[in-house]
Amino acid sequence: MAQGYIKAFELPQVIPVFPLPGSILLARGQLPLNIFEPRYLNMIDDAMSGDRVIGLIQPQGSAGQKPRLTRVGCAGKITSFAETSDGRYLITLTGICRFAVLNEIQVKTPYRQVRADFHPYETDLQASDPMEAFDRNDFLLALRPYLEHRGLQVDWTVADVAPPEALINSLAMALPFDPPEKQALLEADTLLARAEALTALLHIDANDPGDADDGPAMQ
Repeated sequence: MAQGYIKAFELPQVIPVFPLPGSILLARGQLPLNIFEPRYLNMIDDAMSGDRVIGLIQPQGSAGQKPRLTRVGCAGKITSFAETSDGRYLITLTGICRFAVLNEIQVKTPYRQVRADFHPYETDLQASDPMEAFDRNDFLLALRPYLEHRGLQVDWTVADVAPPEALINSLAMALPFDPPEKQALLEADTLLARAEALTALLHIDANDPGDADDGPAMQ
């Protein structure tokens, strides 16, 4: 069960969306967000007075104020909220279920809203079964050179014992892949398919002789 939802029809049909390039949300994953634009502060205010559900979705390109949206995003519930002294909102969005965009709704709100179809991804609402086919050792062997190449760190003690879903999804969300690669991880049909795609991306990056941008340590 994801945030109290069991079936796709229980989720709202129309949801506000937060277009954010290079970021994805996955079921049961937790994404901290720093909200400062007035239109999205408005969106959070409205969400907090209702079901606290918003959709995170990547835009396609950055043309103008209203870029096209990718066809698949993920709805999440605001599970923590704090307001800073300078008027920003610090929230945590916990993933519920992916959705396909049926169409964008013409609205008067400053933020965008879409009609969402959750049915293709209803399995997100149930925790995944243990993956017997998941080779943790092989996965971690691919992860280590990638992190060294990028100047990143993880808690290896946690990585050794974390449930496969938590390990794979948290890394898919956190690692600094390009937006198309992030989208491919989001749209993977199964957790095993996501693990295989993630492993392939780790190998590609670790074998890339080019310079990598240093990133902050990941907790």
